[in-house]
Amino acid sequence: MYEAFYGFRERPFALTPDPEFLYPSRHHQLALTVLEYGVLNRAGFCLLTGEVGSGKTLLIRRLLSRLDADTRVGLVSNTNRHFGRLLQWVCLAYGLDFDKKDDAELYRTFVDFLLSEYASGRRVLLIVDEAQNLDALMLEELRVLSNVNADKHFVLQTILVGQPELRDTLRRTELRQFAQRIGIDYHLPLLNQAETRNYVRHRLTVAGGDPGLIEQDAVDLVHSRSGGVPRLINQLLDMALVYGFADQRSCIDIGVAEQVVADRVAGGLFPAISLAAEATGKID
Repeated sequence: MYEAFYGFRERPFALTPDPEFLYPSRHHQLALTVLEYGVLNRAGFCLLTGEVGSGKTLLIRRLLSRLDADTRVGLVSNTNRHFGRLLQWVCLAYGLDFDKKDDAELYRTFVDFLLSEYASGRRVLLIVDEAQNLDALMLEELRVLSNVNADKHFVLQTILVGQPELRDTLRRTELRQFAQRIGIDYHLPLLNQAETRNYVRHRLTVAGGDPGLIEQDAVDLVHSRSGGVPRLINQLLDMALVYGFADQRSCIDIGVAEQVVADRVAGGLFPAISLAAEATGKID
């Protein structure tokens, strides 16, 4: 709607994860480097956590875009506490036949696949998104799968991606063996004020627009009310551009930002995050 008016090639604050828009903050760069290091060095388990909307999925997509063709990737993304047998979903992620097989048969099928890929010189990488939904038994099942080794190498590498409560689960006594298997571990923090300013300018530039289109006071307000959560920043600024277009404004000032925030909070779906919440890093 507003793209042509503001000179964008595409929407700068779309909610769909696009690796081209990944803001290279120090934390995002470090997280990406750490994950790449883990994959290249065949770490058995890597752990990436962050608040809802902090950019974890975007990071994983960027990571996948940088892997070579010799890495077979399986993604389990619809985890929940009632989704059934984990090994079935793992086999499905790699296109393996799982229909009407019991656990022993599924295990044999998957192990044969792992050894075949290893013999062909390919890595097997499993990414489990929303891993905070896995219970202790499912996590233990993943640990057992990781026991398949060849020539002192882990044949299966797993990246667990989840919200901070995943760490609480992994601290449980019965999962201490699992926790000790995690060779790569990174928590993605939320954006501070300076990072939010740079994040906004970065996305405006990538979209082909004027990096100064949104005034700094407006960006600072959005930061304080979003708590530095990239997804919430995108929600507010995408709508601010709609409001600005409706009024044919040449720039987005703090008045537009205030109206967007007030309307979103009044709607009851946007969290009313305060400066105090931002300072503590806690989001309602």
